[in-house]
Amino acid sequence: MADPKGFMTTPREEWPRRPVEERVRDWDEVYVPGALLPIISKQADRCMDCGVPFCHDACPLGNLIPEWNDLVSREDWRAASDRLHATNNFPEFTGRLCPAPCEAGCVLAINQPAVTIKNVECAIADRAWADGFASPRPPERLSGRTVAVIGSGPTGLAAAQQLTRAGHTVAVYEKDDRLGGLLRYGIPEFKMEKLHLERRLGQMRAEGTKFRTSTVVGRDVGAAELRARYDAVVIATGATAWRELPVPGRELEGIHQAMEYLPLANRVCQGDLSESPMSAVGRHVVIVGGGDTGADCLGTAVRQRAASVTQLDIYAQPGTERDEDAEPWPTYPKLYRLSAAHEEARDLETAPAADADARLFAASTLHFEGDENGHVRSLHLVEVDAARQPVPGTERMLPADMVLLALGFSGPDREDGLIDQLGVVTEPRGTIARDAEFTTNVPGVFAAGDAARGQSLIVWAIAEGRAVAAAVDRYLTGSSQLPAPISPYDRPMTV
Repeated sequence: MADPKGFMTTPREEWPRRPVEERVRDWDEVYVPGALLPIISKQADRCMDCGVPFCHDACPLGNLIPEWNDLVSREDWRAASDRLHATNNFPEFTGRLCPAPCEAGCVLAINQPAVTIKNVECAIADRAWADGFASPRPPERLSGRTVAVIGSGPTGLAAAQQLTRAGHTVAVYEKDDRLGGLLRYGIPEFKMEKLHLERRLGQMRAEGTKFRTSTVVGRDVGAAELRARYDAVVIATGATAWRELPVPGRELEGIHQAMEYLPLANRVCQGDLSESPMSAVGRHVVIVGGGDTGADCLGTAVRQRAASVTQLDIYAQPGTERDEDAEPWPTYPKLYRLSAAHEEARDLETAPAADADARLFAASTLHFEGDENGHVRSLHLVEVDAARQPVPGTERMLPADMVLLALGFSGPDREDGLIDQLGVVTEPRGTIARDAEFTTNVPGVFAAGDAARGQSLIVWAIAEGRAVAAAVDRYLTGSSQLPAPISPYDRPMTV
């Protein structure tokens, strides 16, 4: 604890964002380059070095937050990097993309703004790359055992890196032409530039991990054949089966799933396309779904110069302060938060029908109407009460010639045949069933991440990857020194 009075003398200060008018004209990250390091040491001083740091429990990775806060406050960046990477393979991802449940669990947050844990984490990760602290860590010797990891999202990459460093020969199979899963084609460039992903992939290649892109297991390679070829298989395909909206008019043209829309915008940024064939330019866009994916669609549509963008959230607008009765500290509260995309929509007034930013809260879609050519032209909605029941007399219509469905995901997609070919048992909700050792009903086949847990946060995905790696290592060798931060049955802290 470098400054015992830091939490009393230093106010919370976050990484500043670039001006809205500037950043919506490009796809660069929304934050001011270089503006974090000058403020972060003082922000780390605000950490109270609590006797019982609840931020540890709030984060499934078990990050050693007070330790690296103290090291940052003393500007010992190498030691801070070592402590950070001891629990997190990819802190530059989580430092940009995680909603920071650790900050909700910060003891200071009981009666003050929390420590900027997420910003400190990101600063350490970026400094580690700048100063050469993130060098590859290849194993000293090989075990002679082989592992196939199916999926290259954060779970698959974390599992692969841990197993490679343990000495196993690991091959990662990815169905897309590039690695990263949703990190590559789901997360917009303005939230995380792909150079951060490329650096980690380069590190992993140097450590010995092998990658096979454009390979659909179950189609290009038989799942049973893959199982016979490797000593163990980890299914980390994510939850890619999107939820539908079964209302009249859904069949109209111009209504798309968010994960049909976002990858095309990312491919433009990758240089694959000169422009997206599903661009929002000049269109009246309505996004159905109030979560992070919907916000990603919002920021993307704004940058594509949509005529208007409105986002529908079926939940009522939350308050700005924690409800201590309903969501007591240190649980993660549902609060009104203004993401970068919502800030842009508010300042640019992209949704005249919304009160403040682009969101219409407590709104449910009734049906769509189209023109004589079968293209969507309007969305009809109704306000709902706390039980999601329609409120009579609140029906209204929004112009919509492009609708994006961001309703979440139910489990892994079964169309490629992977699950059926292996004979893996699934839960009633569609996720893969597993036991306390992350093992499926098929010997030697493990399941981790959203494919088994269900849709979750990036920190849970990385924690699952680290934990399943330890389970696979035990299966292959009889014991493991790899950390296992969570079990398959752990869940976020709730009331």
